[in-house]
Amino acid sequence: MRKNDILPTDLLLALVLLTRLPLPHLPKAAFAHQRRAVWAFPVVGLMVGALATGTGALALVWWPPGVAAGLALLVQILITGAMHEDGLADSADGLWGGFDRARRLEIMKDSHIGTYGVLALLMMTALRWVLLTALLSAGAIWAPVLLGVLSRASLPVMMASLPNARGSGLSQDVGRPRWSVVYVAIAIALVLSFGAIGPIAAIVVLSLGPVVLGMRALARAKIGGQTGDILGATQQVTEVCAALVLVAII
Repeated sequence: MRKNDILPTDLLLALVLLTRLPLPHLPKAAFAHQRRAVWAFPVVGLMVGALATGTGALALVWWPPGVAAGLALLVQILITGAMHEDGLADSADGLWGGFDRARRLEIMKDSHIGTYGVLALLMMTALRWVLLTALLSAGAIWAPVLLGVLSRASLPVMMASLPNARGSGLSQDVGRPRWSVVYVAIAIALVLSFGAIGPIAAIVVLSLGPVVLGMRALARAKIGGQTGDILGATQQVTEVCAALVLVAII
């Protein structure tokens, strides 16, 4: 990896791409190298998860785990502007509502939400809430941090291993990152995960491999690549799958 592959502005750029937090203004030139910033995606997950964890921990002082989990999820949705949830809904509508690649991409671009999208949002949000409630009840206050890190580490992998299916949109603007940058993202996610829960992290990480491969295979078969919506759906699916494994272990 060349020296200029990682710059101090990369984390700010990753935060701009993945959150709606008020951030310092970045020069226009910084956005020309968005694909380089994907190494910081797990760090963004750490920050979002930390804010959710703080909210959940504070809420547990007064309310039961179910309420704390709901508030922690609400914080994550507000911080990210529900962009991942939007991607999940659009992907569900497009991948299952269209009969060919062109129609699927057309549906995914439509701002309206259909039956598949509504059901995907309801089911995935309910699962996230129930699973986080179970984790908080078991004392796993740190769970949002781990889930945030690992789910966002899957995004660079999808971006590097699949071409952009549409040729436009956020994913196209960011570009296809080099694998050297993706490996940095994976390494950061591993260090943070093992630091959070120790050797148990290996089980969670290994379980997500088939999930990411499955999302990759689905996107390639249905639309021939990835889009910003597919990336959002991948984040949601990997978060739920990681939570399922954690609950089973804990």
